[in-house]
Amino acid sequence: MTAPAGTAVQPARQVTPWHFVRLKLRVMGNNFRGQRWRIALYVIGLLFGLWFAAMGFLGFAAPGLADRADIAMLVAALGGAVLVLGWLFLPLVFFGVDETLDPARFALLPLRRRTLIPGMLAAALVGVPALCLLLATVGLVVSAWALGGVPAGLVAVVGMVLGLVLCVAVSRAVTSAFATMLRSRRMRDLAAVALAVLAALLGPLQIAVISAVERADWDRFTGPATVLGWTPLAAPYTAGLDVAAGRAWAAPLKLLITIAAIGLLLWWWSRSVESAMIGAAGGSAGATRKGTAGSPVEQLFPRVLGRLARNRYGALVAREARYWWRDMRRRAGLITFAMVGIFLPVMLNIRSLGFAGKGGTEEPSPVVLGLSMLFVGVLAAVSLANQFGYDGSAYAANVIAGVPGRQELRARVTAFSLYIVPLLVLIPVVVGLLLGEPGWIGMVAGTVFAAYGAGLAVNLYVSIFGAYELPETSNPFAMNSGAGVAKSFLSFLAMAASAVLALPMVVANALLGDVWLWLALPVGLAYGLGAIVLGTYLAGDVLDRRMPELLQAVTPRR
Repeated sequence: MTAPAGTAVQPARQVTPWHFVRLKLRVMGNNFRGQRWRIALYVIGLLFGLWFAAMGFLGFAAPGLADRADIAMLVAALGGAVLVLGWLFLPLVFFGVDETLDPARFALLPLRRRTLIPGMLAAALVGVPALCLLLATVGLVVSAWALGGVPAGLVAVVGMVLGLVLCVAVSRAVTSAFATMLRSRRMRDLAAVALAVLAALLGPLQIAVISAVERADWDRFTGPATVLGWTPLAAPYTAGLDVAAGRAWAAPLKLLITIAAIGLLLWWWSRSVESAMIGAAGGSAGATRKGTAGSPVEQLFPRVLGRLARNRYGALVAREARYWWRDMRRRAGLITFAMVGIFLPVMLNIRSLGFAGKGGTEEPSPVVLGLSMLFVGVLAAVSLANQFGYDGSAYAANVIAGVPGRQELRARVTAFSLYIVPLLVLIPVVVGLLLGEPGWIGMVAGTVFAAYGAGLAVNLYVSIFGAYELPETSNPFAMNSGAGVAKSFLSFLAMAASAVLALPMVVANALLGDVWLWLALPVGLAYGLGAIVLGTYLAGDVLDRRMPELLQAVTPRR
């Protein structure tokens, strides 16, 4: 088909990264339109991020301004490595990554990888986390400038920018690859085990670091800091300080190491994101289960729930139990609690475990132990803070069916507790034995269950009034723009309120003495169960009245 005479054919416009940035800003603007609560949470998250950025800036800039070149190099190497590792692990276990521009939405567009990846990278650089990281690492520029003048400061600026790109690239590449692997059920199980093993390795490392810090023997960190400076973890952040120290030859080598690492990460991301856009290949969907007996209704109930009544309540419990294990987002929450729930009490009671520094081993404190277990209990319940967001538009089936609010909340709490309660039983036993105080197991367990029940009661209300939609993507770590801030802020509020409700258990641990060792477990169980019963009763009525608003809140916008 030819163009009419006298008309000029407009050439196709080349897609540049700037187009992706503009598209993300426009999508963010549309998501904020008419959502005042989301704007407020975004602003609060920005303020928190700026506060952490200011603390990071001061920490990085102080050694240089104090003319301590040795401490400046140590802080740059260790602090830079912590930043990169934070961008690597935090999206996996808590915050997620901003998927305002879901790569799957570009699958039908004629975009090549060399166009898509730079554009997605540029869009990822526009956001609160990237801004806060940039502001924090400006402190390294100030430190290098103070120690080595303009040349060192200019090299530090280049390293700062490369470090920002490295952090964003590593978070995107790892989460994209992890999400692609999680399509396979077998790989999902292996990934869960890998994360648990990773957590087991992080715990002893934290103990060693805390012990070394308490001894204040900073010379022992000089060797590891020097090695880290030649790895991608800290190379961009130490290049400017090398120039200030008279090792100008090392700066270009470290910048080249960083550029090579960024190139490898972008290549890895391009491979995984293409797989995510194409979708999982294979005929697993058409596979049939062999040797499955029983009616179709019986097959919907897991074996562990074989005696559950075949009614509406039983069906809801069976569905939620399956979803908590099969849904990648929900499973990520379970893994997070399994990691933090075990190691947090160990970290807070480290002096009682024989890992203390120069202060020696101390007697375990029932107050400190109670506070740590209180946090474990409220952390276990916070996974339900956005329980309806996991359902998304599928929650419409419950609205149409007219499921009573109290019955639905009881079913959701029951299914979730099938996975959490065994952990809540195991953690007090392990902690009590490690502390050498087996008589405290009942007291510890009572505190945990009381905090868990109070946390569930609070989070049921949060899940109704503070629900938000999650992106429809294969990436279990993806979050809509502003949803990461909403998640962290709502979780903080829910945990604070739950802790206040469960605080009487900690007070009793401190004041009632030996008699409380026998009463704590039954009292804690009764307190937690009563909180759950009262919470589901009251929140169920609220859910009945707010079902339409709740469905609108969790339904993703097209």
